[in-house]
Amino acid sequence: MNNKYHAKTVRNAIKKLRETTDKKSADKLYPEVISKIDKLAGKSHIHKNKAANLKSKLAKHISGL
Repeated sequence: MNNKYHAKTVRNAIKKLRETTDKKSADKLYPEVISKIDKLAGKSHIHKNKAANLKSKLAKHISGL
């Protein structure tokens, strides 16, 4: 049950970051989301390559704002 909670929390944080259109707020959210993704990958809840892909896509999204 705990794994589902953490995975869902990260998914919601990613959605919130992707919906953001303001560069300043996205820069503020980005480190928090990356930290959560890294924690999931470190505990093997998601694969390390998936974590890297998510971080890359989020960075690309922010740089395009």
